[in-house]
Amino acid sequence: MKVVEEPNTFGLNNPFLPQTNRLQPKRDPSPVSGPRHLLRLSGKCFSLVEATYKYEFCPFHNVTQHEQTFRWNAYSGILGIWHEWEITNYTFSGMWMRDGDSCGSKSRQTKVDLTCGKSHRLAQVSEPSTCVYSLTFETPLVCHPHAMLVYPMLPEALQQRWDHLEQDLVDELITPQGHAKRLRLLFEEAGYLKAPEDTTQQEGVSRGQAFETLESCSQAHKELAKEVKRLQGLLTQHGIHHEAAGTPSSQHQDQVTSTQSPQAQLHGDPGWPDNTL
Repeated sequence: MKVVEEPNTFGLNNPFLPQTNRLQPKRDPSPVSGPRHLLRLSGKCFSLVEATYKYEFCPFHNVTQHEQTFRWNAYSGILGIWHEWEITNYTFSGMWMRDGDSCGSKSRQTKVDLTCGKSHRLAQVSEPSTCVYSLTFETPLVCHPHAMLVYPMLPEALQQRWDHLEQDLVDELITPQGHAKRLRLLFEEAGYLKAPEDTTQQEGVSRGQAFETLESCSQAHKELAKEVKRLQGLLTQHGIHHEAAGTPSSQHQDQVTSTQSPQAQLHGDPGWPDNTL
């Protein structure tokens, strides 16, 4: 007798499990965006079986993993939900699927690289680091050398704003860092990127926990006093008048403002790291 192993059904579609035990995404996928010719992939799914696992990639939706065994607790989970594009050198270079199932203190996430191929297929799956997965998806839709350029996909109004940004950069009206910052905001407005999450609340929690003891509070006070002394030394070095710590005045603020260099009036943020594109 020949025994044929069938895909595991204990997880995703098992009718005997209550609905709460099936795959439960943390949120809805982001809106479909990016190159218009790729929108035809929305609503379709592509799978790849490696060893005892089946991986399924549904563009603009999610990535899932299903263990193909008859174990009662066979794993079925979400490796990421469609979040945003990765843009490199003004080109759509990959798709980020984030907010997957929990993995310790973080969530699983997947980067999907799109490469030229004769047909639509999920070609490769790996896990370069714990709970961070890498997929390679082949499709003829990205074979043209201009298929993944960002500029042609933008609405005309955003293209004009980008043109002005480039001219301002050439005329040195903005810094390269300011240019990168404004260009990222433009991509966010187009729906290609998501705004960074606000970490203020998380920082506040950690700071509150750090000051739960007198010893930790005293140590923080010493570090702050050392930092204040260092900053006062810098002000003195540059000939900028400053009041003693704890006695701020409006006159001090006016003097600091009047001694700023002309470069401070440039548009943009010179201190912004240029690692967003």
